[in-house]
Amino acid sequence: MSDWSGRMSAGCVTAYTEGLTAQFTLIMLPQGEIDTVANRTGSPDAKNVESHSMTLDSWFYGGALLVAWLSYFAAHSLLASLWVKRRVASRWPEFTRAYRLAFNVSAIVLLLPIVWLSTVQPWPILWQWHGIGHWIADGLKAFALLGFIWSLKYYDLQEFVGLRQWRRHLTAPEDQECLRLSPLHRFVRHPWYFFAMVLIWTQDMDVGKCLSGVMVTLYFTVGSRLEEKKLLVYHGERYRRYMEQVPGLFPSPWKFLRSEEAERLGDV
Repeated sequence: MSDWSGRMSAGCVTAYTEGLTAQFTLIMLPQGEIDTVANRTGSPDAKNVESHSMTLDSWFYGGALLVAWLSYFAAHSLLASLWVKRRVASRWPEFTRAYRLAFNVSAIVLLLPIVWLSTVQPWPILWQWHGIGHWIADGLKAFALLGFIWSLKYYDLQEFVGLRQWRRHLTAPEDQECLRLSPLHRFVRHPWYFFAMVLIWTQDMDVGKCLSGVMVTLYFTVGSRLEEKKLLVYHGERYRRYMEQVPGLFPSPWKFLRSEEAERLGDV
């Protein structure tokens, strides 16, 4: 009886391992091999997988998507720079109060061509989450979304959007927001960027999404450094000490601020 149970257990483990392996690898196989795996493992997911190869159109739209992202990042960084803000303030001081609002509107409008390029055609699939991987990915997405929503109460959203500058006729080119360190900022300097990357990389992934994900991740890395140059101008040595104690984009279990340290560094 024990020998029969052992053989049954071993068979179940083997079947489960083969099925799990198929779920995570069949996306990378040609359609013929996917069908073979589906017949061998009996996986319904394998039979439903769509396999696309890179066509000439895929390469064309991939190149166009790359150029669109690079153009977007260049325009976004230029318009966000202190140099441009100060030139606008010196030449058109009355427009300065609307600058932040116009900047945010333009950031949304300039994304529209990228959204179109991302959805205009079906992209070859790279991977899909199945089984336990699907549950883990969905859990991480829920964590990131809830974390983002929770973090909103620690931001001055009127300042961020530009409504406060418009209503109060603020013409200073520098941002007016104080250095407020929320509970999330004790563990990572850019929590919104961190949550965005979690949402990006837990999706089922095709070539278009992957290309956009790589570009956005690179921009968060480079753009966060450009942003922090401005924050050093605004907040000086306090922000420099903060940068030394807290990681930029990804939390680290051994590098964070205690609550009393955050109160000392931030604006009360």
